[in-house]
Amino acid sequence: MARLFAALYGVVAYSFTLVALLYLVGFIGNFVVPKSIDAGASGPLLQSVIVDAALIALFAIQHSLMARQGFKRWWTRVVPASIERSTYVLFTSLVLLLLYWQWQPIPASVWTVHNTVAAGVLDGIFWLGWAVLVASTFLINHFELFGLSQVFARLFGKQLSDPTFRTPLLYRYVRHPIYLGVLLAVWATPSMTVGHLLFAGMITSYILIGIQLEERDLVKQFGDQYRRYRQRASMLIPLPGRRA
Repeated sequence: MARLFAALYGVVAYSFTLVALLYLVGFIGNFVVPKSIDAGASGPLLQSVIVDAALIALFAIQHSLMARQGFKRWWTRVVPASIERSTYVLFTSLVLLLLYWQWQPIPASVWTVHNTVAAGVLDGIFWLGWAVLVASTFLINHFELFGLSQVFARLFGKQLSDPTFRTPLLYRYVRHPIYLGVLLAVWATPSMTVGHLLFAGMITSYILIGIQLEERDLVKQFGDQYRRYRQRASMLIPLPGRRA
């Protein structure tokens, strides 16, 4: 029963993640969803900046803290190791849902692109970002990344293989294509508002800080293998002459 519960818990957590990510696409792109980054009632400027910044900071702290190896070692004393990843993605999804709910738009315009071709190019980059993000999760191990492999391995009494260092396709050129996809999606817009700029700027800052923490863990895990990888692959932007 414990194994079955863990598997069901993993499926629920994964479902929440899909909902949160799909909503994020509409939230940033300002379409389909009932409340987006620029839609909804706006309040006083200072209040909106404080609330929005606090929401992004909460996401950054949760997303980064729960990913650290030290936290994982402590956390798996509280929850079974098989549901650790599912719990992580579930908490991330809940924080994102809170952000969507409490976000206060700041609609003042920073830039608006009126040229149809230029606006279409920016929209294309927006969708390219999401395509890069999703493809990158499957290039490594999508279902392990979101916790499903762990809970179903426990359900069927299987042992997951130890992590191995791989650099498939996009990872040969960029060390963090998932983050690259996020950056393309949050910055590529024909209509940038102050609220959108605040979101994009803080997410970019978090990504740059988070990469340093993540790579520190990867160096501890893979040692010189990862150090050599850092020398031959760019962090975020593919550069000529740097590839595996």
